[in-house]
Amino acid sequence: MKSGPEMLQHLVDKSALNADFRQQLLADPKTTVSQELGITIPESMTIKVHESDMQTVHLALPPDPNITEEQLEAISAGLCCCW
Repeated sequence: MKSGPEMLQHLVDKSALNADFRQQLLADPKTTVSQELGITIPESMTIKVHESDMQTVHLALPPDPNITEEQLEAISAGLCCCW
């Protein structure tokens, strides 16, 4: 199984080479990622894809380390996938 960074790199690389895939990823990221990587993404998870340009930089912060008990239970049940 690929690691999170490897899966992310695969998606980025494919989107750079395949315009149709890039548009699918922008239009419906959850379905596209699920199908491309062959993984099931929990209903509770949201995937957002941001397209950078020369005037805009996107900074993705990691999850807040102060998680709730409910979030901890979800993680231990395998319901969280943090790249």
